[in-house]
Amino acid sequence: MNDFPYLPHTQKDIEEMFSFLGIKDIDELYRDIPALFKGELNIPSGLSELEVKERLTDLSQMNKNMEEYGIFRGAGIYNHYIPSVIYPLASNRNFLTAYTPYQAEVSQGTLQILYEYQTQICNLTGMEVSNSSMYDGASALAEAILMAKRINGKNHVLMSKLVHPEYQEVSKTYVEVQGMNIEQIGYLSETGQLDLDDLTSKITQETSCVVVSYPNFFGVIEDLKAIRGKVPSDVIFIVVTYPISLGLLEAPGKFGVDIVVGEGQSLGNTPSFGGPSLGFFASKKKYIRKMPGRIIGETVDQDGKRGFCMILQTREQHIRREKATSNICSNHAFNALLASLYMNVMGKQGIREVSLQNYHKAHYLAKKLVETEKFKPVFDGPFFNEFVLESKIDPDLLNEKLLEQHYFGPLILKNFYEEMGNKVLFCATELTKKRDIDFLCSFLEGLS
Repeated sequence: MNDFPYLPHTQKDIEEMFSFLGIKDIDELYRDIPALFKGELNIPSGLSELEVKERLTDLSQMNKNMEEYGIFRGAGIYNHYIPSVIYPLASNRNFLTAYTPYQAEVSQGTLQILYEYQTQICNLTGMEVSNSSMYDGASALAEAILMAKRINGKNHVLMSKLVHPEYQEVSKTYVEVQGMNIEQIGYLSETGQLDLDDLTSKITQETSCVVVSYPNFFGVIEDLKAIRGKVPSDVIFIVVTYPISLGLLEAPGKFGVDIVVGEGQSLGNTPSFGGPSLGFFASKKKYIRKMPGRIIGETVDQDGKRGFCMILQTREQHIRREKATSNICSNHAFNALLASLYMNVMGKQGIREVSLQNYHKAHYLAKKLVETEKFKPVFDGPFFNEFVLESKIDPDLLNEKLLEQHYFGPLILKNFYEEMGNKVLFCATELTKKRDIDFLCSFLEGLS
């Protein structure tokens, strides 16, 4: 009799499996696992329900409530206002009826909102087709690079050094096992923009795609028209973008970009420790059968009534494994729902207004900080709502002191780029208040 009724194997079962495999014990089965993972696990003893609740309450009080803090940091996750109507609408059961909408007849709410989400992403990015979301911006970029290989069969990737460093790491993890190699493109120290000469010199017959960020990690707006002119027609041009910026900036699709991806957190999703979020993914229509994930389409039933269904589903659960474009499964559909509701509520003019506020507040912040003489500008390229300054104050001390005053300070860039020294990345959004900017500048007078 098994002493552990919820475990499927008896001791006799285990011994028979060991005998069949020709091993003595479980350690021999896992002999290829590094010694780092051996030894007793540091698992605490069990607690009562009351003790667990008290422990979790104590842990929760260690968190910082963003509503009680001023925020001067972005770098991929941004603090934007979320209209109060978003979450009540998202809780409607019609949107939450299916894990995956295999049966269209019982999933019309989910399918319709995803269809609308795709349409909105196309409108925002200027692209022709969109899928119904990915895990996050980083994995969306990695999938875009793999898609480029499916299109042209090449393995050389040219990626701007100013694509988010974490996106670069995720992309490397995805593509190196596919025999692809990523080479960085440098940037100009004066403008903080892509070095076009470096790009041109590194393009070869084996180049599959060129990846740039718009705006880039330093907040500088890249010249997509100029870059497009340097990228050969048989090389896939991939742009990683920040969706809120597209309320003000020209859509990437207007420059002949092949694939546009990015992080959709800023569209109605809270920062929440950096997630959960969603990745958006759009491309030219001619590449639609190379796209990962699933695509929702509009149709009519036998009575001529409008309906929605999955029209392309290129993951391995739907088709033969060797034909699948990706193994993405539980995509962040609920987060895409929030993004769709946000774009519906805000509308074209609303997103443009948010974008303009981001732009103007960031430029006001930059001007005031430079006037304190505690910082000096680093790049002269145009920027959206983030910018790099060189700090005369030790960046770690700066952030430590600001945190004591309930402010999240700038991102310390040397944590990502060794050569950046005392340079920091500031950010402002529509939620950045003038009084917080004025306080920051006056507070800096006491630091050195």
